[in-house]
Amino acid sequence: MELKQTSAHECVLPAQDDPYDPFRHRRVKKPTPTCYTIIHMLKGSLGTGILAMPSAFRNGGLVFGLLGTTLVGIIYAHCVYLLVSTSQKSSARTRVPQLGFSETAHSVFRHGPHVTRRFAGASKAFIDYSLLIVSFFSVCVYLLFIATTLKGVIGSKLAIEWDTRIYILLTAVPLIFVTQVRDLRYLVPFSALANALILGTFGITLYYIFRDPVDLTDRRLLPELTALPSFFGTVVYAVEGIGVVLPVENKMQHPEHFLACPGVLGTVIAFITVLYNVTGFFGYARYGQKTEATVTLNLPSEEWLALSTQLLAAVAILFTLGIYYYVPMDILWRKVKHCFDPERHNVAQIAIRFGILLTMTALALGVPELEPFIGLVGSICSATLGLITPIVLDTVYRWPIDGSFGWYRWRLIKNAILVTFGLFILTVGTYFSIKDIVAIYG
Repeated sequence: MELKQTSAHECVLPAQDDPYDPFRHRRVKKPTPTCYTIIHMLKGSLGTGILAMPSAFRNGGLVFGLLGTTLVGIIYAHCVYLLVSTSQKSSARTRVPQLGFSETAHSVFRHGPHVTRRFAGASKAFIDYSLLIVSFFSVCVYLLFIATTLKGVIGSKLAIEWDTRIYILLTAVPLIFVTQVRDLRYLVPFSALANALILGTFGITLYYIFRDPVDLTDRRLLPELTALPSFFGTVVYAVEGIGVVLPVENKMQHPEHFLACPGVLGTVIAFITVLYNVTGFFGYARYGQKTEATVTLNLPSEEWLALSTQLLAAVAILFTLGIYYYVPMDILWRKVKHCFDPERHNVAQIAIRFGILLTMTALALGVPELEPFIGLVGSICSATLGLITPIVLDTVYRWPIDGSFGWYRWRLIKNAILVTFGLFILTVGTYFSIKDIVAIYG
């Protein structure tokens, strides 16, 4: 059903005589079962960030670390809930089966208060291009991470003195095939294997942590005020994976299971929060102030089992790139597919996917210190997309609806507090990224 256009920034919604259930009208080819959705969501948030949690607890202390990590998990879960529920309500209001991230923003702003309607197109473009920038440029960082890890392990054990660029090229070869997978369902084995490798790394790390009795003597319980930014910055960027949420939910065979209690969201966030707390707490308890930025660096490098954690993490990242590639390619393809004849869509997809990988590989080869710049872009976009945007969309959606903010407008107050927290994380991440850039190039 079409919307009536009344002016440049106004539209009239279709009559809502009968309730519209978007789930019943979805027509998804090869829908994803709930268990597969959980695997993808885990891979979206569960990554090598878990290995940085002991470092976060070093800054936050044992007691505050547990409380702070749990708080961040709850806030992130709430932001995901707001995003998905707003998307589903917008779908019902406009009578369309499903909406992506940017489409949700466009719909919310277009049908929100009069002052927001002129920004509908800009909000859609901002989210699309932010996701494209973060996702594609992250490939460069992951290439550098894998190449550096392989160089360190192989170089130390086999005495092979290859340049990092050779390892980048070697890593790019399997990515040619991984990044050509287009169906979310076919990415399940890659996500499952990546999850298994990360959990294997986690298990080996815990073995070394608990191999000897853990002594809590002289371990900090609470943080110094100046260490709070580092703590929250590490935890938020380790947990956040907002880009995969709506693409995964839109492909579900039973989308009503996503926000159910217990459902996909609750299961995934609870699992991740427990893992992150266990790793952070006991990792810091074991190594204290000597805790490295990645806890695997604290493990005895002379033992192959300990050294294997770095290899497992690198291979896990390799298989993760399939799901990271899915989101930006879905956005990009929708924008450019009209430029190609339908019978050439397959060839065009292959060429575009390969061309982007080639470009990102060339960038990693040419600028080996690219990571701090990507960190800056990631800090800005991740905090904005993962924390601030879902809250803003919920607020704009509710604004024209009488009584939607609840008793004494408590939802509006809650959203204002969460946006303040998001701005704090945004400022912190930007500051430390710029600081790293100045340290390298200053």
